[in-house]
Amino acid sequence: MSGPDTRVTRVFVELADTLVADFDLIDFLHGLAARCVELLAVDAAGLLLADAHGVLNVVAASDEQARLLELLQLQNEEGAAIDCYRLGRPVQCADLSQAQQWPSFSRAAQDAGYQAVVAVPMRLRDDIVGAVNLFAATAGELGEERISVGQALADIATIGILHERTLRRHEVLVEQLQTALTSRITIEQAKGVLAERLGIGVEDAFVALRLYARSHRRRLAEVALSVVERRPEGDDVVAAYLRAH
Repeated sequence: MSGPDTRVTRVFVELADTLVADFDLIDFLHGLAARCVELLAVDAAGLLLADAHGVLNVVAASDEQARLLELLQLQNEEGAAIDCYRLGRPVQCADLSQAQQWPSFSRAAQDAGYQAVVAVPMRLRDDIVGAVNLFAATAGELGEERISVGQALADIATIGILHERTLRRHEVLVEQLQTALTSRITIEQAKGVLAERLGIGVEDAFVALRLYARSHRRRLAEVALSVVERRPEGDDVVAAYLRAH
């Protein structure tokens, strides 16, 4: 088996291993964004999930710049991921300087250093719950093989969200998605609090938050809430970062 094939297999096994009855959805989706960048040789990735009313929200991104770009996409209601979610199929633009259909999104993406984008739907049969955006710093098509792998990764994420062991009824699905979106807000607040307390960037703050949660076997959203509410565990996160640096 070749090197790239081995990496793909390893990542799929890793993601599948997280699909237990009580997995951390937010941490899982952030890991997925990072793996998309690693496997597909793109420069950034972002994930959008629809809430109970079909409104898309940013739930994960490979870095802060991609997260901000996803937010801008939603604010202007235009972009590859939005079209992808509505159409239920991959959407690709090999050269954003020529993307007249998304003037605001294309301009912002180029300002952020990206020249091409591909979005793949998060779907399981007829259920479409969101979309994954893949950004490249150089113009050009991603290619059918890499798009297929990206779609497979998005499908795994969808299976995780709709996992039958935890989501047996539609009401449970709606509750889990809403919980994930609410947790995302708390995590963003915690990143800001940590960044201010430690004098670091928000990306480094998120890394500190995630490392603490993983090393202490805690849910990311729970640790984030402790930081926002200035609980003792929030102070432990700060202390852990200071010890490591």
